[in-house]
This record gives sequence, structure tokens and C-alpha cells, in this order.
Amino acid sequence: MATQTEFTFKSLPEPARRHIRLFQIHQFLDRFAMGLTVAVVALALTDRGMDLFQISLLFGIYSLTTMAMELPFGGLADSIGRKPVFLGATLASLISLALFLSSGEFAILALSFAFIGFGRALRSGTLDAWFVERFRSLAAGVDVQPALARAQWANAMGLALGAVIGGLLPDALGDTLQRVGLRIYDASYLASFAVMLGVLVFTHLAIAEEPRALHPRALRQGFAKVPAVVADGARLAFTHPSLSLLLAALAFFLMASNPVEVLWPTHANPMLEAGYANAMIGALTACYFFAIALGAALSPRISRLFRRRHGVTLAALFTGLAAVQVALALQGGILGFVAVFLLYSVLLGASETPASAILHGAVEDHQRSTLLSLRSLIQQLGAALGLVMVGALAEVYSTSVAWIIAAAFLILAALLIARLARRLGG
Repeated sequence: MATQTEFTFKSLPEPARRHIRLFQIHQFLDRFAMGLTVAVVALALTDRGMDLFQISLLFGIYSLTTMAMELPFGGLADSIGRKPVFLGATLASLISLALFLSSGEFAILALSFAFIGFGRALRSGTLDAWFVERFRSLAAGVDVQPALARAQWANAMGLALGAVIGGLLPDALGDTLQRVGLRIYDASYLASFAVMLGVLVFTHLAIAEEPRALHPRALRQGFAKVPAVVADGARLAFTHPSLSLLLAALAFFLMASNPVEVLWPTHANPMLEAGYANAMIGALTACYFFAIALGAALSPRISRLFRRRHGVTLAALFTGLAAVQVALALQGGILGFVAVFLLYSVLLGASETPASAILHGAVEDHQRSTLLSLRSLIQQLGAALGLVMVGALAEVYSTSVAWIIAAAFLILAALLIARLARRLGG
């Protein structure tokens, strides 16, 4: 891997600074639109008459749709361009929101969640790849990790503020909506639809990409090339030793951390008094996203502590996460739990960009979207396996015991990354 120089934002050429600011705005708006529904989705489904089994089925439909389409659409982005595929993702999100708002029937909601998964698969590896490629053309030889950290910070801040506002809107506008025949939680979904329309327009006007032919014949050719692009990307991932180690480590990382991210409300809820438990969980959800944003902002400073050796940085962060996950599992009071959970979230936010910097450094432009989609697919598989395993252990023993056992996967991830760091010379 070629040595890359560190930068300060002010030292970058003005076009590179504009590029970072543009992508930060885009990431903030896109995640803000998504965050508006994060805090209320389960409540909105319950309000539509869904039971817990049906809610689980809906999220299962989302996950299966995403996993089935990740690689093909990552390959399509490498073939026909990142911008048109992202615009397709935004349209899929708008269709999903429209379907959700239109009905309370399970079949329509299932279609809505399938479109969420479709949009997630289309999004994966599109503008992220565009951002890295254009940044490197504007600031050749410069380490991309601090730029990725700025984008990750904007991403997490969008989710955090969206979660806060999305949780407030039903109380603020619910009565008004009910008077016109809508449901109170539709307020958050209507707001998300409006912001997503803005994302569609902003992407079309502000994101510049070298145009590629998009007439029907070109699209057919693009789809025809997808199997070869995917095969080449998968072959690279599984024959390139550094990528293989990174992807395996990220799978173990999600096996350990995803069950914490999903199950923490059920673990924290018994620590809270019934009168304010829901409000506290909602506030802590927003704080979780803010802490991830803080971790992303601190990521370049943490990297400098390890002399910008991204492999060493990531191995240290995974080791720290393992220790903090065990500490989190041992908390019996809400104050201690909140303090440790927020530290855990900061470390999660800090770990994203070193991993991305390693991946981007090992991939050529023509395979970048495919490899990002493959990374997303492997992480989702790891997350699903971890959730099933930890859920089963939690039923037999307890959530605390399950989290402690799962922390062993973070140690495995750290060991794999330490081996990767030796291959990269740090």
C-alpha cells in the first residue's frame, strides 16, 4: 500500500475542501431523512396493528432483500456510474415511505420494507466510492482517512438529529394529523418523505460525475456486465490477503457489536422506572448517534496516536471495544450503564474510518463499489449470525452473559487486524 501524507483541512486545495463540505452536506441530509423514522418505526408499526412477530417478519424481509441485492447493485454502480444508482436508491426510499403512509395492511407494509432493502442495496458503495475517487483526484497522495472521518461525522449527526426530531414530531403534530384521518406517527414519515425529496433534488443538482451512457441499450449492457464485475470483485476479496483478513475481521466485529446495538434497550429498560422508561430510551438512542459522531470526529486524532497506522489503530479500537463490552454487560445501574454505553458508542464511531481507509487503499476504482457492497453484505451476515447466537444465549442465560461471550469475537477481530497490520507494515 502506497504511503500517503497526512493533511489538515486548511492545507488542502480549495476544490478538495469544497468536495468534502459537499459530501458532508449530502450525507447529513440523507441520514437525517432516515433518522426521522428510526425512533418511531416500532411504535408506528404497533399503531398499525402489527404484533411483535409481524414486526420481526417485516425486518426480516428488509434484511433478506438487502442481502440478495447488495452485490448485483454494487456491480451496477461500478458499471453505469454511482450517481444514477444512488438516485435510484432515493426513488426506492420515496416509494417505501409512500407505501408505508398509504396503508396499515401487512402485505403493503411488507412491500414497503422490501423497498427499504432495495434502496439500501442500491445505496451501498455508490457515493462513498465517488467521494473517495474524486478526493484522490483533487488531493493526490493524501491520506483519505481524515476526509472519511468528516463524512462519517456528518452521517452520524444526521441520524442523531433526525432521531431527536422524529421522536418529537408525533407529539407536536399528532393531534392535527388525526383530525385529517392520519396516524400520529405519520408525522415523522411525512417529514422523512419531504427531506428525501430534497436529497433527490440535491443529488441531481450538486453531485457531479463523469456522465456515462444511460440509454436502454447501455443499461442492458451494464446489467450484463454485473456478473463479471461481481465475480472479479469477489475473486479480489478472497484472493487478496489483506482484504480477506479485513472482511473476516469486520464480520467478527459485527457478530459481537450488533447484538449490543439491537438489544441494549431491552437490557436497560428494567433499570428504569416505568413512568419515564420510554422517554429515556428515546433520549439515549439520540445520544448513541451523537456519541458515534463524536467518535468519528476523534478518529483522525486517535489515528495520529498510532502514527496513522490504520491497522494498528483498528486493532487497538477492537481490543478496547471488547473490554468495554464486557464492562457494559456487568453494569447493574442506569447511570453506569449510560456512561459505559456512550463510551462504547464513541469507540464504534472511531472504528469505522480506519477500516474504510484500509479497504479503499487496496481497491482499484473500477471495483470500488462492488467491494463496498461485498463488505456491507459480509457485515450484515455477521450481524445476523451474532444476533441469532446472542439471542439464543440470552434466552438460556442472560443478556449480560451473552454479551460477554460475544466479546470474544471482538478479540478474534483484533487478532486478525493485528495480523493485517503486520502485512501492511503497520
